[in-house]
Amino acid sequence: MQVKFLDLLKVNEPYFPELMQSTQEFLESGWYILGNEVKAFEKEYAAYCGTPYCVGVSNGLDALRLIFEGYKVLGKLKEGDEVIVPANTYIASILSVTQSRLKPVLVEPDAETYNISPEEVLKAITSKTRAVLAVHLYGQLADMEALQEICKNHSLLLVEDAAQAHGATCRNGKLAGNLSDAAGHSFYPGKNLGALGDAGAITTSDEELVGAVQALRNYGSHKKYYNMYEGFNMRLDENQAAWLRIRLKGLDNENNRRRELAKVYNEKLNKEKLILPLEAKYGKHVYHIYPVLHPERDNLQKHLLENGIQTMVHYPVPPHKQEAFKHWSNYSFPLTEKIHNQELSLPISPVHTNEEIEYVVNVMNQF
Repeated sequence: MQVKFLDLLKVNEPYFPELMQSTQEFLESGWYILGNEVKAFEKEYAAYCGTPYCVGVSNGLDALRLIFEGYKVLGKLKEGDEVIVPANTYIASILSVTQSRLKPVLVEPDAETYNISPEEVLKAITSKTRAVLAVHLYGQLADMEALQEICKNHSLLLVEDAAQAHGATCRNGKLAGNLSDAAGHSFYPGKNLGALGDAGAITTSDEELVGAVQALRNYGSHKKYYNMYEGFNMRLDENQAAWLRIRLKGLDNENNRRRELAKVYNEKLNKEKLILPLEAKYGKHVYHIYPVLHPERDNLQKHLLENGIQTMVHYPVPPHKQEAFKHWSNYSFPLTEKIHNQELSLPISPVHTNEEIEYVVNVMNQF
């Protein structure tokens, strides 16, 4: 049996008739930038997340970048301010901080969820700390209740990187994107809610921030040729917004399917040397990725590939060991480094069959 890690053709195929119809309507509309489709998606995605506002932008990195730049023009942040971020994350989370000329302060994750540790956040707060960036990694929420309390007590901004957690819920029923001052979302094609190219969004309850980022995404302008700020070109495309509206309708069902397949892994994988992802008591995992840890990760990956099973590593090199951040090369984050050295992502998507996942389990258990 051959098991792909992710088959985007199969994921999108059920939506093809609606996508084709939407594409024709987009072409015939004659309006291709910041039109009715973007407005409609913003309204629908805000309603889905439970926030008053959504601003469609070009991708997930730009979403986070615009949040920080927005708070800068509003005077809530300034260059050089410290933002506490998880050491265990994709590099884009940290790039959003450095590209905004803010200072990232890396902290270790929680040992069970692999997300930012509230205890480590507390230890890292200084007189220069102004914000905390919580990344919902792999489809699992960070401990937002604890982080909300910390940020409230220390007058800090709390920002979510919700790129991997569309539809993940807190125990109070609130969704990712509605658990902070502002949240950045990525709709990269492989995400649980994927576009057919790059796309992103910001969700928030902060009307003042919305005004700032709406201008910043469009050259710093609310009115054509009149520029309030030194802005960017970070707009969501009309056609991507139209396609996202279609995919959004199936998101909950697809997340439920991911959870069904994760249950097969959870119940049937041999746990002797394998550490499986833990679903925290405070939230509902949507399994954008099913990450396992194994001390012989590379040999395990080779064994799976020899048996027709594709896997991925999220991520082989932690940010503080990347050449882009070589000034951090002497930093030591033992837990983060262990995760990056042992993590292996198994196939999980709404179009994988039970037979495929059972096959992965059997081959894993043979190893």
